[in-house]
Amino acid sequence: MAVSENPFRQWIRLEQPRLGTRVTHASDEFFAAKERLIQPADPVFIDDKYDDHGKWMDGWESRRRRTPGHDHCIIRLGVPGIVRGVDIDTRYFTGNFPPQASIDACVSDDDVPESGWTEILPRTDLAGDRHHFVEVGDPNVWTHLRLNIYPDGGIARLRIYGEVRADFEDDDGVVDLFALRNGGRALAASDEHYGSMHNLNLPGRGLNMGDGWETARRRGPGNDWVIAALGRPGIVERVEVDTAHFKGNYPDRVSVEAASFANHDEANADSERWRTLLPEAKLSMDQQHYFETELEDLGPVSHVRMSIYPDGGVSRLRIFGRVAGEES
Repeated sequence: MAVSENPFRQWIRLEQPRLGTRVTHASDEFFAAKERLIQPADPVFIDDKYDDHGKWMDGWESRRRRTPGHDHCIIRLGVPGIVRGVDIDTRYFTGNFPPQASIDACVSDDDVPESGWTEILPRTDLAGDRHHFVEVGDPNVWTHLRLNIYPDGGIARLRIYGEVRADFEDDDGVVDLFALRNGGRALAASDEHYGSMHNLNLPGRGLNMGDGWETARRRGPGNDWVIAALGRPGIVERVEVDTAHFKGNYPDRVSVEAASFANHDEANADSERWRTLLPEAKLSMDQQHYFETELEDLGPVSHVRMSIYPDGGVSRLRIFGRVAGEES
């Protein structure tokens, strides 16, 4: 099975069901249900598993087409976004993958839009049993995608990478500036051996230890860190560090720095512009930690750097504050 390195890891996965994304329509799903197309887990193959329709496949699969045309399915994003790239994943589909695929997009309030579609990815050749990482150059914000397959067949997963462009959800003007739904995203981390930095701002508390950011055991000097971009620049009023499920591997201490940068490239670990937002503070296992009075008043900031000492796992990071220019 061919495996390619993912070139879109810096972007948010917009297809995540936890964001509210749904597959709302398929022209045909005889062999495998459309909902499997965006399941978070990697696809699997079970050699001897069959159902009433034939071989069970972990993905979306239409029947063999005997008439002109092609099959398609529609994905409604949980939050509007700009699509930067996709992975059309045909893993385990060998004699039943579509030879080509394309993607259209639109903006609509309907689950199944009938018009307004714009092509954002032209027909692309596919092979069986592999990832297809394809860059999308369209700069517009969309609410729906339509995956077209030519003429029929099966796709294991569709991963949609991009940027969230949604209105902030606020409570009396205070918002989680780092929340995934508000456009925040992790940019870089010293280590992600056991858990991705992109888990830090997922909705809700962590499901388990694998649903957080966790580094390898540090055997030398120093400490681990993660750099995050806020959805919009803002004035930070409260920080939450959640070590849910991390019991024998939580960090001993944490600190948070912040700064205002013109772009993400400037927000690197070596920058001298980082200023202390939260001085070093002790952490406990499997617990939400709230910091408010301990925070320094830095004014508007666009990025934060969380440092953990010396290593370990953090489930969620919340940065609550007011959007710059909207504070009361």
